[in-house]
Amino acid sequence: MLEELMKQVWEANLELMRRGVVIYTWGNVSGVDRESGLMVIKPSGVNYNEMKPEDMVAVDLASGSIVKGRYKPSSDTATHLELYRAFPSVGGITHTHSINVVAFAQAGIDVPSLGTTHADYFYGSIPCTRELSQQEVEEAYEVNTGKVIVETLKNRRVDPMAVPGVIVKNHGPFSWGKDPAASVYHAVVMDTIAEMAWKTLLLNPQTSMAQYILDKHYMRKHGANAYYGQIEDGRK
Repeated sequence: MLEELMKQVWEANLELMRRGVVIYTWGNVSGVDRESGLMVIKPSGVNYNEMKPEDMVAVDLASGSIVKGRYKPSSDTATHLELYRAFPSVGGITHTHSINVVAFAQAGIDVPSLGTTHADYFYGSIPCTRELSQQEVEEAYEVNTGKVIVETLKNRRVDPMAVPGVIVKNHGPFSWGKDPAASVYHAVVMDTIAEMAWKTLLLNPQTSMAQYILDKHYMRKHGANAYYGQIEDGRK
């Protein structure tokens, strides 16, 4: 099972490159095996084109100690661990520095839900966290990055599976899903709808979308009576 998870995480990291949301060694994907209590994540600073499945690093979900791997895990490992511990439904996490979402992170604002493309995947605005304090940064930057994400979702009463992503102020996006591949999918979607949002706001800063349209488009794909897609593959 561990070898299979390492392969899934490796493939998910390569998908980030294929989709053009990372360059050089920016970004990382992880996956978790709840039964064994292990998380697998990309190694720190290793070029995507040179990585192999066996280069992925397995760490203990509870302690964060390395269980398997010849490299150091991603510098964002502690952030991923905080999210897995807080949200048992999450099975994969992606972090990127993709241009369009980072623009919102640097501006310190949510990605508003302005259209049906957004509503198909995120049930409401994608929240931006508060700025970390100097003490939080100096004491345990990556741990506190995870904690501020958890804080933001809980304070806003956001279901992490209905809004599978967040923006860390001044930093960038984290997304998640049922597995590593789903977290990458949401990362790519986040960057696309962020681009749509900022272009829309340039044309009309006062624009908005009615709640009933958001409800309809999200629920037809994800609600109890969803009817979008085929039973076989879940797609249109």
